[in-house]
Amino acid sequence: MRPTLTIAVLTHNEAEQIEACLRSATFADQLLVIDSGSTDDTTALSRGMGGEVHVYADWQGFAVQRNRQIAHTRCDWVLFLDADEVIPPELAEEIRSVVTRNESRVYDVTWLQMAFGRPLTHMRRGEGLPRLFPMRELISFEGVVHEGAQLRHPDTPHTTLEHRLEHFSRRSIHQSLLKLAQYAQLGAVKRAAAGKRGGVLRGLGSGLASFVRLYVFHRGFLCGTPGFLHCFLVALESFFRYAALEVDGDHLKKAVLR
Repeated sequence: MRPTLTIAVLTHNEAEQIEACLRSATFADQLLVIDSGSTDDTTALSRGMGGEVHVYADWQGFAVQRNRQIAHTRCDWVLFLDADEVIPPELAEEIRSVVTRNESRVYDVTWLQMAFGRPLTHMRRGEGLPRLFPMRELISFEGVVHEGAQLRHPDTPHTTLEHRLEHFSRRSIHQSLLKLAQYAQLGAVKRAAAGKRGGVLRGLGSGLASFVRLYVFHRGFLCGTPGFLHCFLVALESFFRYAALEVDGDHLKKAVLR
């Protein structure tokens, strides 16, 4: 029998974009949605798109939710997809080909950033993120944010898929600022757990380095206003991680202990 594929999505109040995400993933044998307690129509829309929905409202971090996805996965392969991502047809075909070959290999995906209604096509392709796994190799995930996969064989080779995943991370200024606050907080908690020091000057250095890397070396300057805003918002996130470590230190320590 041919190898089978689960596409697993994490959601929380994603009614605005979940249908486009799941529509692009309907070629999967199992379309799995793990929801974190949405208060909008996310779960109803997901079921309407053929998704198998399980709700876990007790948020304990990304790794815990990923591990719940693993627990509900019934197929030979799993692709982890975020609700603000869309699989273009050429990438879908490449994923099907990989699953059919069924090699013991992890596959990384790269993003085509979609910011404020425009694709940032002139930006350099960034590093790939491991997203497509044979279930026989995958054990679990660890980490509060940017969680990492634990494999049965840590030396399992990685290959980057040729086609890119469309990432609609910046729909509006308001949505981008909300996301900035969330990820800056999670990043600060991660650094507090590792015993790292914060501070405004460290944040300025991190933010400046991030902006120069993206805007200059990754060619964000070729993408007009959306490119500038994307790079600037990422830089602000880098700054506020370290600022929060200094200003919100006690609050972050409590979050780590929980």
